[in-house]
Amino acid sequence: MINAIISFSIHNKLIIGLFTVFLIGWGIYAVQNIPIDAVPDITNNQVQIITTSQSLAAQEVEQFITYPVELAMANLPGLKEIRSISRFGLSVVTVVFEESMGTFLPRQLVAEQLKEAQENIGDGFGTPSMVPITTGLGEIYQYTLATDPEHDTVYSPTELRTIQDWIVKRQLSMIPGVVEINSFGGFLKQYEAAVDPNKLNAYNLTLSDIFTALAKNNQNTGGSYIEKNPERYYIRGQGLVGSLEDIRQTVVANRQGVPVTIGDIANVGMGQAPAMGLLPKMAREKQ
Repeated sequence: MINAIISFSIHNKLIIGLFTVFLIGWGIYAVQNIPIDAVPDITNNQVQIITTSQSLAAQEVEQFITYPVELAMANLPGLKEIRSISRFGLSVVTVVFEESMGTFLPRQLVAEQLKEAQENIGDGFGTPSMVPITTGLGEIYQYTLATDPEHDTVYSPTELRTIQDWIVKRQLSMIPGVVEINSFGGFLKQYEAAVDPNKLNAYNLTLSDIFTALAKNNQNTGGSYIEKNPERYYIRGQGLVGSLEDIRQTVVANRQGVPVTIGDIANVGMGQAPAMGLLPKMAREKQ
């Protein structure tokens, strides 16, 4: 067999030459187009559903969130198994499908069942949502925002986190192939109203009254319109909070004709979300 191949190659140099050129061209094309992955993703065909609820303990998360989601996903076509994790304020349900189902069909099936799951979850307990098409092995890059020595006092960790969430993250999200950008580290900026219990009791109010007042006084509303000659004037009510003073002036109740505002019963200021972990960064000396 080998002798026949050698003989054929010697007597048909043109064919062998063309075949060699074809192999070289095919190799160059493959090198330029083959996907390169340093850590191959061996994750099975799965769709994860995450629900956050800040007011529920782990047992309540399992009862009121995780179980309804699992029940809604129980009879999906191509389903292999369902796994779940219930933590304080967090529910993660992993739905594993057959590999032959592909990537997008399972997500479509899960999306159709999420509405049913949401109907079985109580109001205020959270809204289940699918995670993007990515896994932990799909992480390609980590970066940090830092200031040079001349501007160390200009930007605080809270301001750097705000720049990351509202500027850098949004610009990077428009890059083709980027599915998700996770922010961690720094301090998440919050507007806080520290309620004085004594003043709250003196005005005969509850925390529910505070929540309701802040929610209803932080939205824009649309109305009808007024026609005057050939012109039409649209009516809008602008109520979005734009500053700390707007929060302080939010009316909670009326006592004997005198409005009671948030500023009368609470200290309003800037704060930060509680840190649940620590992000270390190794400094490198400049050469």
